[in-house]
Amino acid sequence: MEQANLQSLMSEALRRVRIKEALQYCYMPSGDWETDASPASYRPKDAIGFHILAGGSCWIEFDGRRTTLREGDIAAFPFSSPHFIGAGTGGQIFDPGGALPPPPWSETPILHFGDSDRVVRFLCGYVCCEAMHFLPFREALPEFIHVSTANEGDWLSGVVSQIVQEVDHPHSGGMAILERLTEIILLEVLRRQLSAEPNRTTGWLAAIRDPVVGRCLQLIHGDPLCPWTLKDLMNEVGASRSVLSERFQNILGTGPISYMRDWRLFLAREQLLQGDQAISIIAFNAGYSSEAAFNRAFVRANGMPPAAFRTNQRKSA
Repeated sequence: MEQANLQSLMSEALRRVRIKEALQYCYMPSGDWETDASPASYRPKDAIGFHILAGGSCWIEFDGRRTTLREGDIAAFPFSSPHFIGAGTGGQIFDPGGALPPPPWSETPILHFGDSDRVVRFLCGYVCCEAMHFLPFREALPEFIHVSTANEGDWLSGVVSQIVQEVDHPHSGGMAILERLTEIILLEVLRRQLSAEPNRTTGWLAAIRDPVVGRCLQLIHGDPLCPWTLKDLMNEVGASRSVLSERFQNILGTGPISYMRDWRLFLAREQLLQGDQAISIIAFNAGYSSEAAFNRAFVRANGMPPAAFRTNQRKSA
């Protein structure tokens, strides 16, 4: 039952990992070099930065520690944390971000630096996805994720190879294909990361695995429009008010009803982005008896009223 619950809720979260904005380019430094990969000013603050190593080897330095990257490796930074990448020591400082042509691009920019035959090849960039705006999911991720695809039979290595083909041999619609391939890689990287941490005692992953809280989350996520009350949830999971509230508080730092409200507000955010449904209907689906109450709650969660949020997002699309 726990495994089925885990898979169900994991799928629910990953289903919302859809790229809403992306930027990617091919970076090919050579020799000994170093790049400050701190987020550029043009990068959205909620973007997930990534490096896909398509050829060669290098190091990546984050939080004072260096990790070696080899061909096929993927490095992701869910919070766009500052970091450095490089090869060798004492090399030139390269700034690929400063050399990018102004978008939009009909083909993926390829940036060459240095004149050595010891070349490293990256696909670098960032992606933005709505799942990062659901706090429990966001807090389940580390600042740095490193995935190797060198193991025999790892299907991700084939996706990396296809990305290289799309960059090297651009065709009509290639940018859209490249974005979808990047989305597939992002999904799998996040899935592997979330599945690889079974020993957490707090946070969303621990909540999924808890027999009481996990069952409660399954109910809330499975039927978010249901007018769940604390008593309903208690009866469904077979726990007392004190046990249910304490387990939620200890693992997630919030109560079951507060969690449900946050989840409904996240779904409301999605609905505002996806269509023209009336805000009053979205407010009702989110469990609010009045549009005014929904507006206040939405402002607390997103910093602006729902109508302004919808307008701003469409202008930036």
